[in-house]
Amino acid sequence: MGAAGGVWLLTGRAGWFRRRAIPLCAAGAGVLTGCLWFWVERVWRPLPDPIPLTVYLWTALALWAVTLLVPRILIAPRRVWAAAVSVAAAAAVVVACAVQINLFFAAYPTVGAALGFEHVTRIDFQAVPPLTPTPIAGLPLESVWTPPADMPRAGKITSVNIPGDHSGFHARRAEIYLPPAYFTEPRPQFPVLVLLAGQPGQPKDWLTGGRLGTTMVNFARDHGGLGPVVVVADATGSTWDNPLCVDSPLGHAATYLAEDVPAWIKAHIQVDPDPGAWAIGGLSLGGTCALQMATNYPQTYPTFLDLSGDPEPTLGDHQRTLDAAFGGNQAAFTRVNPLDLLTEHRYPDSAGVFVVGSDDEELKPSIRKACDAARLAGMDVTYAEVRGGHNFAVWSAALSTEMDWLATRLGLTS
Repeated sequence: MGAAGGVWLLTGRAGWFRRRAIPLCAAGAGVLTGCLWFWVERVWRPLPDPIPLTVYLWTALALWAVTLLVPRILIAPRRVWAAAVSVAAAAAVVVACAVQINLFFAAYPTVGAALGFEHVTRIDFQAVPPLTPTPIAGLPLESVWTPPADMPRAGKITSVNIPGDHSGFHARRAEIYLPPAYFTEPRPQFPVLVLLAGQPGQPKDWLTGGRLGTTMVNFARDHGGLGPVVVVADATGSTWDNPLCVDSPLGHAATYLAEDVPAWIKAHIQVDPDPGAWAIGGLSLGGTCALQMATNYPQTYPTFLDLSGDPEPTLGDHQRTLDAAFGGNQAAFTRVNPLDLLTEHRYPDSAGVFVVGSDDEELKPSIRKACDAARLAGMDVTYAEVRGGHNFAVWSAALSTEMDWLATRLGLTS
């Protein structure tokens, strides 16, 4: 449909349309895209990594279609149907370009996801069953658990504000997955997986592009309704902010994730308080943050999933990062930087997985370097590649693939 729309927009009998309108609109779209690139990549710089050139090329094509719309309508001023077809054609080109951009990021796997429809059962947090004084416990948990006949077939999702009581960090609402076994009595004492989104992003990204619901439904189906409690916490505070998962003038995100989030979870959800039953993971910026938590707070998160994360906190370049978050102090940066910590300390009780897309050539060397450093520091780590680039197709597949290892590590299965 996009191709057909493009053909319609480019066809016209008027000579001025072919000789002047088409090239002028193309030039205008190119200039607008160039200005957009300059503003995003050189002035605003909201992301630590540059946006791929292909995204800008598809954006330019969409702008070309929109700018062509006016002259295409003018060459048939008395034909209402032709004007309507031109509008539809331009819309088809724009949608086709948006689909191509989405295919690169894989943020919305279905039309329903793009429109906000969720294939999960949501409940209000007030409807979550209260804590029970005698939960079922054992290692592995699967060995002491027998699912009752009245257990729900699927888990449920709820959302809640986790306050930054100690950190003062203003986080958005967290998304929480509770497995089917959580809605039984007596219920097990569950392990915890804290997940983090990327930037730009929000906790709900793990439910759309990350396919969290599908992964957890499949795991619970194969393990008697068991699974970890998954808390998708907010580590950035807004879509475009990046406090770097440290305590700095940008926000005390580190204290929030290391103290506020675990304390709230233990007080309000039936979980195992033993750190051995806790893991943290994330995608892109969230992967960087997961490695930061694992190296700075191993007593809280001895298990981690680093999915396409940078090896160090960054706002795009080192000096900008130092100036914004560390007052230009290199020593302050070194004290919290994962690679420096892995060189200075040992982590014999920690374990993790580093995952990167097989086509993510820019990031693969640094991911391998971080994995090697973690191994030399005593961590039990593995490196894995998933087919794809720096996108949700890789991250959703990685979470699904690593669930068996994660379940064994957290004491769910043997």
